[in-house]
Amino acid sequence: MKIDLPIVERRKENPPSDVASMNLESTPLFPTNGGIRRRAASESSVSGCIMSPRRSFGSEVQHAAEETFLLTRLTLTLLRYLGIGYRWIMKYLALCLYAFLLMPGFIQVGYYYFFSSQVRRSVVYGEQPRNRLDLYLPANTKDRTPVVAFITGGAWIIGYKAWGALLGRRLAERGIIVACIDYRNFPQGTISDMVEDASEGISFVCNHIASFGGDPSRIYLVGQSAGAHIASCTLVNQAIKECGEGGTSWSVSQIKAYFGISGGYNIVNLVDHFHNRGLYRSIFLSVMEGEESLPAFSPELLVRKPSNSFAVSLLPRIVLFHGTSDCSIPSTASKDLADALTAKGAMVDLILYEGKTHTDLFLQDPLRGGSDPLLETVIAVIHEDDVSAGAKDVEAPIARRLVPEWMLTLASRVSPF
Repeated sequence: MKIDLPIVERRKENPPSDVASMNLESTPLFPTNGGIRRRAASESSVSGCIMSPRRSFGSEVQHAAEETFLLTRLTLTLLRYLGIGYRWIMKYLALCLYAFLLMPGFIQVGYYYFFSSQVRRSVVYGEQPRNRLDLYLPANTKDRTPVVAFITGGAWIIGYKAWGALLGRRLAERGIIVACIDYRNFPQGTISDMVEDASEGISFVCNHIASFGGDPSRIYLVGQSAGAHIASCTLVNQAIKECGEGGTSWSVSQIKAYFGISGGYNIVNLVDHFHNRGLYRSIFLSVMEGEESLPAFSPELLVRKPSNSFAVSLLPRIVLFHGTSDCSIPSTASKDLADALTAKGAMVDLILYEGKTHTDLFLQDPLRGGSDPLLETVIAVIHEDDVSAGAKDVEAPIARRLVPEWMLTLASRVSPF
């Protein structure tokens, strides 16, 4: 499939000499199947999630009310923590107007989320609060299908698994299972909790997705905005763990590719930028567990660290998307990570979209309908080794518009992102 993109950089270099010269016999690569620790959840309990009857309309409404209450309670807790601040109040009001303008699309996606038989909501993947994930299952599939594990954004504060409903719907229509992994937000948890939750959710997908019709040998990781940061932290930390001797519940080798959408990967360099955007330094440092912890949660810095060279060699293919007009997280964040990975010999695709903002790639463009370059790139990578799926992609119907253009244009102007 031929895809025309504004700016594309494909990077691949030979591994540096310090990696090539390592004593591989003394350094563990990937855990064997026998060494991978499985979750205690039984296959029968997982299968029960598939075979359980659809809930009644009243139950669906009750579930929607419960999740709305959860988000409202967390929002009020956050507001009490934030106190009074001009910047974030203005951002919040802009966010309300932005959401109102996109409401025609949100209502349609919300109806699909709550009432489609292809959506399995709130599958339990762990024991912590909000250790739940939503599954979007393709219709009428006979063979094992590829799987996307998605970590949504939300400034580490308002992230929620349902934010991935539009992506889940679009990919499910193209024969791909999507698992949208929820995680504890601040102040419910800090960054280490978020990374822990993401790792637990990925482990569940790797070890149990076959029970839902997924192909455990074709799992892809996607993160957007803060979710891209959390997912990349999880991936790099997992690779570092696998260079040690500790057991792990999943392996980097199980992830075929990582897609980062509008992410920030060097948190040290973004503190002042976020402060000026309304995410005040004191709050952000609380999210990140203090200034001394910033390097440990900056994937770019971890990649550049000489002692992690071998861990970087374990990483899968990395594809980074970013809009050049992104004000929330500058596109240089993706470029700098691509440079760091390239210097270590990793395979990286850096795709920059001229004039696109932080939310264009993930919201406005999909809601606009028609051709979606980012989505088509993700699908092309996932289906690149599947001839029959690639042929179906060529004939796939064009996505319909969900929001009038004038509302999308106005939303872009008032967007707090």
